[in-house]
Amino acid sequence: MTIKKYAIVIEKAENNYSAYLPDVPGCIAVGDTVEEVKAEMQSAFLAYLQAAKDFNQPIPGEPTTLCDYLSVEL
Repeated sequence: MTIKKYAIVIEKAENNYSAYLPDVPGCIAVGDTVEEVKAEMQSAFLAYLQAAKDFNQPIPGEPTTLCDYLSVEL
């Protein structure tokens, strides 16, 4: 078994959080907290992989998105 790390983008909305995987188009999740949206994304990605397998579709390749932070003095 190979373990791959996919970048997850989490955005704060007015009343909740949303998340998506830049390397997996269409794989999104929402939750009331950061922890909840991360757990929902884990479930969504596993469901995505299972659906790809069930319908003989390709699974996502190697993750290519890099994450970092920009420091700016304001």
